[in-house]
Amino acid sequence: MNAPFFKTGLFGHDASLLVAFAIGIAFGFFLERGGLGNSRKLAAQFYFTDLTVFKVMFTAIITALLGLYWLSWLGVLDLSLVHVSPTYVLPQLLGGLIFGIGFVTGGYCPGTSCVAAATGKIDGFVTLFGILVGILFAAELFEPLSGFLFSTSLGTLTIPEVLSLSPGTTVSFVVLLALGGFVGAEAIERKYSHR
Repeated sequence: MNAPFFKTGLFGHDASLLVAFAIGIAFGFFLERGGLGNSRKLAAQFYFTDLTVFKVMFTAIITALLGLYWLSWLGVLDLSLVHVSPTYVLPQLLGGLIFGIGFVTGGYCPGTSCVAAATGKIDGFVTLFGILVGILFAAELFEPLSGFLFSTSLGTLTIPEVLSLSPGTTVSFVVLLALGGFVGAEAIERKYSHR
């Protein structure tokens, strides 16, 4: 097994930062090329007129899922070395709610706000500034809130464990779910795009 490269020692900390930087630049480039540096396009998903964000993100999830599954099956990737964040139910629900409100209000998520700022959009800079202020506040309040932040822990969960399914069955199920989601998204866009 060769992957994950950092965990198996194929390259060190400095090289991993360079790789992350290159991946980040490529990710930002493709987000911008896909039109996701435009807050109007991003906000349109909440009006059901343009579900590009849903389709792009689900495509990214499926690509990563299939890549991890097949690389593991071929013996190239050791999945036990891939980090899975633990589940903290209430803190993550609250974080998702705050994220969602910020997304609807600003029209950007953290990644797309960076893309918008990099292309000179003022609303991207404003959203990025708000994110940075939020990060600073969260850092200052981390200690007093740590009891809540680490509450309602369910440990490290994966879909195959929760549903008692094999990894292959889970992958097939998620791919079918995505295909259904794409068909549904197209139908929703056709219904609401005339508004």
